[in-house]
Amino acid sequence: MNVLSAIEAKRDGAALSEAQLRAIVDDFTAGRIPDCQMSAFLMAVFFRGLNPDEKRTLTLAMRDSGDVLSFPDDPRPIVDKHSTGGIGDKVSLPLAPLLASLGFRVPMISGRGLGITGGTLDKLESIPGFQTLLPPERIVDLVQSTGCVICGQTDRMIPADKKIYALRDVTATVPSIPLITASILSKKLAENLDALILDAKFGAAAFMKSIDEARELARSIVDLGKECGVNTRAILTDMNTPIGRAAGNWLEVRESVACLESKGPNDLRELTVECAAHLLAQTGKAENLEQARNKAAANLANGAALAKWNEMLEAQGADMDAFQAKLARPEPPVVVRELHSARDGFVTRCDARVLGEVIRDLGGGRLKPDAAIHHDVGVDDLVKPGEKIQCGEVMARIHAVTQAEADVAEEELKQAIEISPEPVECASLICEVVE
Repeated sequence: MNVLSAIEAKRDGAALSEAQLRAIVDDFTAGRIPDCQMSAFLMAVFFRGLNPDEKRTLTLAMRDSGDVLSFPDDPRPIVDKHSTGGIGDKVSLPLAPLLASLGFRVPMISGRGLGITGGTLDKLESIPGFQTLLPPERIVDLVQSTGCVICGQTDRMIPADKKIYALRDVTATVPSIPLITASILSKKLAENLDALILDAKFGAAAFMKSIDEARELARSIVDLGKECGVNTRAILTDMNTPIGRAAGNWLEVRESVACLESKGPNDLRELTVECAAHLLAQTGKAENLEQARNKAAANLANGAALAKWNEMLEAQGADMDAFQAKLARPEPPVVVRELHSARDGFVTRCDARVLGEVIRDLGGGRLKPDAAIHHDVGVDDLVKPGEKIQCGEVMARIHAVTQAEADVAEEELKQAIEISPEPVECASLICEVVE
């Protein structure tokens, strides 16, 4: 295929054929198209977009660039959840075992954090011995035997997406709805799902800043997911405030365990139950959302989800004795600094973006994909908007490697949390459902 003619056609606003798009994906993945030409193609898509047929073809071509998981016949539906990323967003950790306890199979292929956005794999790798890199055959085996697995994308799965995303990241073409849709769905379609719930976040610490942008992305993914045979639904959630009271890899694992023990923060529990409830309703395992919420909440309360969590950890190589010892230890081996309120009043803001930057600068995030991170740093005991606070009470605890880093983080956090004499009405966490 003459890739230059395809680039010119897309540059000029023409639609590309299925054969052209598949050839572009296959040839780029195989190294037959240079980065300079693929960059030009991505920029043309960024400005000209893709029509529904092109978007479907690109997504399926990316899915077909590597292995697709194949599961044996089983009455348990295969489901997953995808979040567009945020601060303190640890929902995947309690959700996967909760779904398994509700009679689903969950092949949750997750990623690492970049910039201020946390990564599920980074959180899990703070657990001693936990293995996130598994071959496809092992993923299938664990899903069948345990009900859930949380792991990384293998070299044999969706290699086109890895190469294309790396190029998008350095060519200013990341914020393209068609390219984001193809990237997300190609990975989820490779899991052979029956149903998918998308958590599309908007706000200060989200990729999409406005609810309109989040809605546009959600609609794109829901429509194409259903067209490709996956019952897809989306919720639009606020990411101006962190989820839960902890942010940072190990601190989020600890809070996830608390959620599974019915002791976690309300917003984390709400979002976990809501994602599970929608998947129960989407797959016909509940008659309506109210019944579905009750079922999900019951399995959090009765220990069924916690039992699945421990089963999943053991199956993926975690050293359970070391894990329990780390949970029981009062503090990880880092500097812990308390941030106290300077006045009486009400919390009116806890800026998720500033918090994400603090954690990144403490060493809990990365600016380059291959950078090392420190799993134990972060912030916990966060106050939340709407709460009453007295002078001298703790607003947050900083976990840092050194006193100097804690000093910097403390000054930055002071700018993230606002205390006012009068209370404010807090925004809803879940703002809309896209079906």
